[in-house]
Amino acid sequence: MTNLYDVLETHVGKGSAPGAVGLVARGDRVEVEVVGSADAEGASPLARDSIFRIASMTKPIVAAAVMMLVEEGRIGLADPVGEWLPELASPSVVRTPDGPVGDVVPAARAITVEDLLTFRAGYGFPADFSLPAVALLFSELQKFVLDPQLVPEPDEWMATLSRIPLLYQPGEAWLYNICSDIQGVLIARVSGRTLPEFLADRLFEPLGMADTGFEVPAAKRDRFTSCYRPTAEGGIELVDAPDGQWSSGLPAFASGAGGLVSTADDWYAFGRMLLAGGTVNGRALLSPASVRQMTTDHLTQPQREFGRLFLEGQGWGFGGSVDVAAVDPWNVPGRYGWVGGTGTAGHIVPSTGTVSVLLTQLHMTGPTPPAVMRDFWRYAATAS
Repeated sequence: MTNLYDVLETHVGKGSAPGAVGLVARGDRVEVEVVGSADAEGASPLARDSIFRIASMTKPIVAAAVMMLVEEGRIGLADPVGEWLPELASPSVVRTPDGPVGDVVPAARAITVEDLLTFRAGYGFPADFSLPAVALLFSELQKFVLDPQLVPEPDEWMATLSRIPLLYQPGEAWLYNICSDIQGVLIARVSGRTLPEFLADRLFEPLGMADTGFEVPAAKRDRFTSCYRPTAEGGIELVDAPDGQWSSGLPAFASGAGGLVSTADDWYAFGRMLLAGGTVNGRALLSPASVRQMTTDHLTQPQREFGRLFLEGQGWGFGGSVDVAAVDPWNVPGRYGWVGGTGTAGHIVPSTGTVSVLLTQLHMTGPTPPAVMRDFWRYAATAS
């Protein structure tokens, strides 16, 4: 396929998603295509400024916010998090990953800020979701993943987390997801502001990300897409409507792992800032050194193996994956970013100055990226 429109239309036309917005920027050249509708009925046209639930594309943004606090000297990467998160000051660890949650040993060392950023704190999801400690994470803290208004407030959430043992010792293994939610709580406690307030003031306003946040105000709901998931019968069913969970006010728990809504151009602004070494319009939001830390793989090969269900030819930086091997046509060594379970993806490639953003409204069925995402990545990696 020779152009972006064809890449998207092929999949939307097959019913892979009601619609898609794709953005590929190479330097000053920005290519955007919009295909399909904002809902399955085709009643609302999709537009470049349509608002999507970006899910885990939230993670790199929250990691950048943590690095702002690091640069200010308010926290350090090697600092134990227990000073601000006393619930995690003395964690226990299951004796063996497949053992019962009651058979635990003390953590060999403290969880650090860097452990949270690199997803090596000991909390999270491995390749095997059936492990008892993982099942407890799901039943206690992930049961409202599609219902953000039902998630308890941060102090209660952290209290619940503190009663769940780590799956691995701090620093030992890469485990997915939970660490970004913990980062969100850390940002709030260190800064003395809520996570929505901090992100809005320190990132969204200076970057002009006017449509990014943890809720959709009434004046913007005509641009808010519906969200769907596949059914066992091969169809799709509605998960959240424009007047649903994200239109009911700010949630008590603003998820740093996946709570944001945004647009293609808003996330592009974030990616462009990273490519510029942390600067926007002459204003430094992050230092080049911090951006390099974010976009550099910090995992060992055994740790990457822990994440094999999620990482294809990739390692992990701070809050996002980093391509380390060209195992597929779309893997560009050094590419940084992440995907959202709602069918979204955002990446930068520092070596080529590329930003790519794909937004759809159909949930992924698992960690394996769907065909539309793979074809989009291939286009972004190979088109000149």
